[in-house]
Amino acid sequence: MPGPPFSSLVDGLAAAVPFVPPEALERRTGKALRLRLGANESLFGPSPRALEAMQAALGRVACYGDPESTELRAAVASVHGVTAENVVVTSGIDDLLGLAVRAFVDPGVVAVTSLGAYPTFNFHVFGFGGLIERVPYRNDANDLQALSDLARRTNARVVYLANPDNPTGTWHSAVAVTKLVDSLPPRSVLLLDEAYIEYAPPGTAPAVDGDDPRVIRMRTFSKAHGMAGARIGYGIASPATVGAFDKIRHHFGVNRIAQAGALASLGDTEYVARLASLVAEGRSHYEAIGRKLGVATLPSATNFVTFDVGSKPMARAIVAALQDRGVFVRTPGAPPIDRCIRVTVGPASERAEFADVFGEIWAARGSLRLAP
Repeated sequence: MPGPPFSSLVDGLAAAVPFVPPEALERRTGKALRLRLGANESLFGPSPRALEAMQAALGRVACYGDPESTELRAAVASVHGVTAENVVVTSGIDDLLGLAVRAFVDPGVVAVTSLGAYPTFNFHVFGFGGLIERVPYRNDANDLQALSDLARRTNARVVYLANPDNPTGTWHSAVAVTKLVDSLPPRSVLLLDEAYIEYAPPGTAPAVDGDDPRVIRMRTFSKAHGMAGARIGYGIASPATVGAFDKIRHHFGVNRIAQAGALASLGDTEYVARLASLVAEGRSHYEAIGRKLGVATLPSATNFVTFDVGSKPMARAIVAALQDRGVFVRTPGAPPIDRCIRVTVGPASERAEFADVFGEIWAARGSLRLAP
């Protein structure tokens, strides 16, 4: 029996799955994964303070969370030297990307991003009827000049930049990002995704200016805070932009357990700093693994390292071979970076196990079945 017709916008969208989850791989094979290294979750876990706070909040799980996230917004504002009116709390950066696109992109209006960058932004743009224009990576990094040129040429309303970048791990300096902002058309807004900023070197994050309507800063508790499953993040923007988000956001979209954990984790700066140090150590380990095998690695300021295995067919074959051995990693989806595989930094024992499996597969790469 045919059902009611979908909207013309939804009906015209291509069917797509943005990410094949590790759980789907486990269902497909009927086996548990040995190593979960493809989703860039924190494999070191959240702060003990955050766990304690979330466990305490379970006692009131029958109640909705504070729809205004008052305590958390105040704490975020204090950390960044802005006011609570500059802060919006959302169920992760993915939610915030949707709000930003909905607030600024009318149907038929252009948004600009890098070819191969974090794809959830694209899904939101297409889902609200916008148009996407892309520039390729240059030297395996976001090409800021090309993004600026394309934004001016298309009069783009929104420009998306992840700094540090996912999926390459590369980054630009605060000076370079500020120059990009100043070069954009007057009606453009930069969505600055800083999901991995806690792992980046000093001088990567521009100073926060809560009065600048040209930039929306996006932060998450999924990475360095180890709370990906709680789905909570925040944005810093002008009060007018936050007010616009309040018109359209899901006001009960962030649960009270996530709010409690995020508030506690935000205050545990020593834990987050120690985690960043452990991740830096792990990146160095992966780079050493690459040198030993003769596999180049891209510079990374994130909690993952991208290995350059030479070609798209080889990357896909290695990902498949790793999955056959119970190791979940991902490969970027667009050229020129689709020649790489991306591997999350985990504890030393998991890195050693990955090194063994990857080393065996790499040594036998000549026998892998390569698809176009």
